[in-house]
Amino acid sequence: MKDLYQVIKNVRISEKATMLNELNNEVVLEVDRRANKLEIKRAVEQLLGKKVVGVRTLNQAGKLKRQRRADAGRTNHWKKAIVRLKEGENLDLV
Repeated sequence: MKDLYQVIKNVRISEKATMLNELNNEVVLEVDRRANKLEIKRAVEQLLGKKVVGVRTLNQAGKLKRQRRADAGRTNHWKKAIVRLKEGENLDLV
């Protein structure tokens, strides 16, 4: 991936993401499926202006969805990144 603006897609806000933010100073992001940890770190540091200590990634499988038919569909697969920020840094999401 060359373009930093295509790496970070969305910020995920959930109960677990809020807990991680409060306890460990971590932010949960939805990122491009082809992005690696170095690209995610570079994108957060340059685009958001925050210092990153570590990045953990995982691939989320899309959920099965059924809409009044016998055959089931599926939502898209996506990649999640849990980014730990340096002590004293925070990201205001609201």
